[in-house]
Amino acid sequence: MDDARLTAAQAAARLGVKPQTLYAYVSRGWLARERDAHGSTFDPLEIEAFAAQRTRRAPAESTASGSPLMVLDTDVALIEDDELFFRGMPAKDLARMHTFDAVAAWLWGEPLSPDRVLAAPDEFVRVARTVVEQLPAAASWIDRAVVAVRTLAIADPLRDDVDVAALGRVGEVIAAGLPRVLGGSGSSVPDALWHAIAGRDPSAAESDALNAAMVLSIDHDLAVSTFAGRVAASARGSGYAVVTAALGAFDSPLHGTASHAAAQLIASVVDGTPADRAIRTQLKTLGRRTPGFGQPLYRGVDARAAALLEFITPLRDGPRVLDAVAELRHAMRATHLEPNVDLALGALTVAAGLPDDAGALVFAVARSAGWIAHAQREYAEPPLRLRPRGRYIGPR
Repeated sequence: MDDARLTAAQAAARLGVKPQTLYAYVSRGWLARERDAHGSTFDPLEIEAFAAQRTRRAPAESTASGSPLMVLDTDVALIEDDELFFRGMPAKDLARMHTFDAVAAWLWGEPLSPDRVLAAPDEFVRVARTVVEQLPAAASWIDRAVVAVRTLAIADPLRDDVDVAALGRVGEVIAAGLPRVLGGSGSSVPDALWHAIAGRDPSAAESDALNAAMVLSIDHDLAVSTFAGRVAASARGSGYAVVTAALGAFDSPLHGTASHAAAQLIASVVDGTPADRAIRTQLKTLGRRTPGFGQPLYRGVDARAAALLEFITPLRDGPRVLDAVAELRHAMRATHLEPNVDLALGALTVAAGLPDDAGALVFAVARSAGWIAHAQREYAEPPLRLRPRGRYIGPR
C-alpha cells in the first residue's frame, strides 16, 4: 500500500464523517478509492479538495468550520475586498513604512511615531529570565512565552491594576519584555526577538522581514485566541491575565502553531521532495487540513501572506523557498485553497534558517499587541457580558 494514501478511517476522520458516509460519497461518484488486500485507500489531495468544496457549500448559519457563534464589535482590524486594515490604514503599508514598536503603541492609543521604541523594566526582565532559564530543554517557545508572561506579572507590583489606562503599560512590558526574557537584545522588539531565536543580530533584510511579519500578525478579526483574551477582559482580568488566557487558545495546531507544520512542509520541498508527495505525506501524518493553505475571510490569497512573501527574496534561501511555495500552490490548485499567513511565516523561518517552530513565537509576540488593544475595547463594555448560558443536554 502506498504509505502516502489515507485509509478509510483516516479519510473519514479528515472529513468529519462516519465511514458509512464516506462510502456513500464513493458510491455517488464524488470520491475515488483503490482497493487491495489491505482494504480501501484514498488520495489525500482528493480528500482535501473535497473537504474544501464541502466547506464552501456549508450554509451560512452553520457553526462548523470556523463560522461564528456570535458577532462582537471590534475597532482594530478590518478585512475588506481581500485587504487587511488596522484602524483604517492598510496593514501592508504599515508593515513597509513603520516599525512594530510604533504600530503597537499606536494601536494602544499613542500617535504613530517613527521614534517610538517599546521597553520593559530591567528588573522585571531579570526576574522572568531567571525562572524561564530553569525550564527543561523540551519546553517549546510558547511554553517559555507563557511562563515569561506570568513571571513578568509577578515582578510587576501594579499587575492587578485594571484601569484601561494600565493596559498600554502592560502591553509594552509584555511585547518588549518577552524577547529579552528569552535571551534577546536589540534596539527594537523585532531585532531583540530575532536575537533570541537565532542567537545573533539580524541583517537589514532579516530585520525588515521580521518587522513586517510582526506588524502583519498583530490582529486579524476575532481569532479564538483574541476571543479568549476578550473573555478574560470581560471579567476584568489584568493585561497579564488577558495575554495568558489568549496564549492558552493560541497554543493549538489549528491556530497559533500552524506555521510549524507549514515550515516543515516547505523545507521538505526545498530538500527535493515533490510538492504533491510532500502534501500527501503531511496530510496523512497530521490527519487534518494542509498546513499553510486556506483562510475563509479571503476569496484569494491571505493579505498577510501576500505582503510578507514580498520580503522573502533577499533572505539566505529566499529564492529556493519561493520556488517551493510556487510548487505547493500548483499542487494545491484542485482545492482552490490559497496560501495563508502560516505558510508565509513558515517561508520566513525556512528562508532565514530559523528553527521551524520559530514562527509560532513571532506570531505570539506580535499578537500580544493586538490582544491588549482588544482588551482596551472590552474594558469599555459592561463586565461579564461574554459569560454565555449553557443548555443542559445530559441525563436527568
